[in-house]
Amino acid sequence: MDHSHIIDQLPYAEPFLFVDELIAVDENGAKGNYTFCKDSYFYKGHFKDFPVTPGVILTECCAQIGLVCLGIFLLGPEASKGVEIGLSSTQMEFLLPVFPNEKVSVSSQKIYFRFNKLKCSVKMHNSQGKLVCKGEISGMLKTHTYA
Repeated sequence: MDHSHIIDQLPYAEPFLFVDELIAVDENGAKGNYTFCKDSYFYKGHFKDFPVTPGVILTECCAQIGLVCLGIFLLGPEASKGVEIGLSSTQMEFLLPVFPNEKVSVSSQKIYFRFNKLKCSVKMHNSQGKLVCKGEISGMLKTHTYA
């Protein structure tokens, strides 16, 4: 099934969009991919002569695929009005580095969605299937309201 309509509703743009493909999404979770381009701005200084994707960027990728894409799906047709996102908490554990031009896969499992607060368990794997990072992310989702 094509989920490009969900990606189109994300409130992000290059260079801060970290979703290439949304593979699956349902009421319980989401799965998607992203490839970290070697020309990305954050590699220029992290780390000098040995570029590694910063943990905060890995967390953002997990949040965009695992939380925000799922949230847009859960909001349903109301999300077409536009979505406002507020990240409320993260707890991540980083296990392996992600290097330039590396493709990662993110999966999430919904823990709960109530009163517009979504909390998910997320995992990121590299192209060899090894666990890169895991944790829990929560945020508030709201559709735009116009007067």
